[in-house]
Amino acid sequence: MNDTDDSSRDIPHATVDATGEHAFGEAPPSPGAPPMVVLAERKRFVERAQRLHQLAERLPAMADYLRFMAGVVEAQHRVAMQSRPSMIDSAEVAIQHGVPPLAVDGLWRDLSWNEDLDALIGELDARIGEPQRSWFEGLKSRPLAARRELVTAIFEGRALDAESMAMAPLVGAALQVAWTRQARMLPRPPGRPGETMRRFCPCCGSPAVASVIQIGMARSKVRYLHCGLCATEWYAERARCVECGDSKTLGYCGLEDDSGERVLPVNAETCDRCHSYLKVVQREWEAGADPVADDLASLALDMMIADRDLARRAFNPLLVLGEPAPG
Repeated sequence: MNDTDDSSRDIPHATVDATGEHAFGEAPPSPGAPPMVVLAERKRFVERAQRLHQLAERLPAMADYLRFMAGVVEAQHRVAMQSRPSMIDSAEVAIQHGVPPLAVDGLWRDLSWNEDLDALIGELDARIGEPQRSWFEGLKSRPLAARRELVTAIFEGRALDAESMAMAPLVGAALQVAWTRQARMLPRPPGRPGETMRRFCPCCGSPAVASVIQIGMARSKVRYLHCGLCATEWYAERARCVECGDSKTLGYCGLEDDSGERVLPVNAETCDRCHSYLKVVQREWEAGADPVADDLASLALDMMIADRDLARRAFNPLLVLGEPAPG
C-alpha cells in the first residue's frame, strides 16, 4: 500500500488560481458545465459484468468470487429489462421540494425488489454449485416477512448471521435492480444535494459507494459520487472529505504489487478529522473502471485500512461486511 503524498498529484487539492477562483472548491459554472446529477446509464449492468470478468483475469486469488459476481450482474441486466410498475408518480413534486424522489424509507416496502429477487433466483439457479446450494435454497423458500427483515438489516448495516450474510449479496442485487430501473424512469434528474446532505444520493437518499474521477469531453477530470443502489452520480468537489467537508487532513493510499506498480485504479481518500474513508475510482487511469466492481475487487485495501481505525463510509449492496452503514 502506498500512503505517501505522491497520490496527491493525481487527485489535486483545492487550489487558488491567478484569478483568485478555487479550482475545485465550487460547482462548475454554467453554461457548458458538466451536469450536476447524472441518472443511471442503460448499459450499467452490462459494463459492470464485463469489468468483473476483466478483474477476475487480473486477480487470480479473487477470480472465483469475481466471476460469480459477474454472473450475478449479468442476471441483473436481464431482470432489469423486465417490466415493473412505475413508482415515480410524485417524482416531480419531490424533485421540486429537494426531496429524493426514490427515497428508500418511503419506497422499500412497495418497490419490486421481492419480484426481482425471485427473478434473479430463477436466472441463477442453474449456476449455483453445491457449496452455495444450501443458502440459495434457503433464500428461495424464505417468506416475505423474513426477506423484509434481511432488507432492513442490509439498509441499516446490522450484523448478520452466517446464512444471512451469504444471502445478502443476492438480496442486495435485487435492490439494485429495483431502484436502478425506477431511476431510469425519472422525468429528469433531481438537483444536487445541499451541503449537509452532500454524501447522500439525490435520487434515493443512500450513501455513495465511492467517488469517480470521470473522463469524456463533458465530465473530464470532474469528480462524482456514485450511488451503489440506483447508480445515480452527482457532482462533488475534489480533495474534500465527503463525510465532514474537511480538506486539510486528507490522505490517499492505494494497492501496489511487489514491484511497486499500481494494482487497481482505486485510491482510498482518508480523513483524519472525522476518521473515515471513501474510495476514489480513477477512470483517467482505466476507462472501464466501475465503482461497484472495483470496490469488490479492492477488498484488500479495506483490510489494510482496517488497522487505522477509519470508518468505511460507503454503501455497496453487493458487499455486506457486517459493519454499521453510514446514516
